[in-house]
Amino acid sequence: MSKHKLKQLENPTTLSKKDLAADKWVSQSEAARIRGVTPQAIENLMKKGRFRTLSIGGRVLLDRREVENYKAKRTGRPRKRTHSTG
Repeated sequence: MSKHKLKQLENPTTLSKKDLAADKWVSQSEAARIRGVTPQAIENLMKKGRFRTLSIGGRVLLDRREVENYKAKRTGRPRKRTHSTG
C-alpha cells in the first residue's frame, strides 16, 4: 500500500457489528482477484474514492459487495461512429 492518503467518504458512516462481519470485507489483493485486475488498479480506484474502505491495524479492507458490483465508468472521448459499407 502506498503512503498516499486515501480519499475520505464525504459522509462518513458509523459501522455496526453487522457491517464488520469478516466475510463482508476483503483485502486489496483479494479485491483485485475478484475483479480480474491488478492490485495497483484497485489502489487507483480507492484513491478516486470508488470503494468504501476500512483501515484496521494498518491494513486496508474493501467492502466485498461494492467490489463485486462495481461497474467501471467509461472515460475519455466517445468513439466516432463508423459507417459500414455493405
